[in-house]
Amino acid sequence: MITVKAPAKINLTLDVIGKREDGYHEVEMVMTTIDLADRIDVALTDQSGIAVDCTAAYVPTDARNLAYQAAALMKEAYGIRQGIAIRIDKRIPVAAGLGGGSSDAAAVLRALDALLGLNVSREELAALGARIGSDVPFFVYGGTAVARGRGERIEPVPAPPPCWVVLAKPPLAVSTADVYRALRLDAIDQPPTTAAMVDALNRQDFAAVCRSLGNMLEAVTFSLHPEVRKLKERMQAFGAEGVLMSGSGPTVFALTQQLSRARRITNALRGFCRDVYLVRLLGDERQRA
Repeated sequence: MITVKAPAKINLTLDVIGKREDGYHEVEMVMTTIDLADRIDVALTDQSGIAVDCTAAYVPTDARNLAYQAAALMKEAYGIRQGIAIRIDKRIPVAAGLGGGSSDAAAVLRALDALLGLNVSREELAALGARIGSDVPFFVYGGTAVARGRGERIEPVPAPPPCWVVLAKPPLAVSTADVYRALRLDAIDQPPTTAAMVDALNRQDFAAVCRSLGNMLEAVTFSLHPEVRKLKERMQAFGAEGVLMSGSGPTVFALTQQLSRARRITNALRGFCRDVYLVRLLGDERQRA
């Protein structure tokens, strides 16, 4: 058996560039991993099938589960005859804009590669992951990266300067597909911020990182779920240096380099949200340990 961490991510930027011929949206975004992670146990069994067990009762454990899909894809691609047992100790909130399911899938790909000694290249694992979901290739690489296309083209960039991250998830689930369906490209009124963010990361300028935060899906999610906008406004009022919704939401995060301020924001938010987390950025590849 092998145990791997499956870290969550936050979007420092999410720019929607246009609509693709395949129906997906062309995006350009900067993502970075954070120290909030599921734990994934993967073992080979004498059975031929795939068994998934999860500590969260509401997470499907059949072929709808992305970790299950990752195992099935590895079995097909590399002729794995043994059965595969997967246990997910779920710590990342579900349908939160933090990429938990995609990270679980990437963790299974990496775990099976290590467990079986396949020595599959990261590029090949990422290509497999792209068949499961748009965020899976990012999690195969981990760290901090620009993701382009549907999210499958990955370019590593420097990690952000060290800081604290306060995450707050309102008690609702947001469908990424619904948000993209409601997105009107001609109604986007904010400029792309990915290039500015990459420049800030290259210069290790925390203030510029906070100024360059941007998410073109925010306005859509805010219109569908006004409580997410209110949550962001509260976090800004509490004094964080940078505040943004992650992915399609509903999780909103705050960045600060002061632990005392991070603790104050965390304590203030617990009166509004049950799911509040104070974590550090990973940013590099420590999540691969």
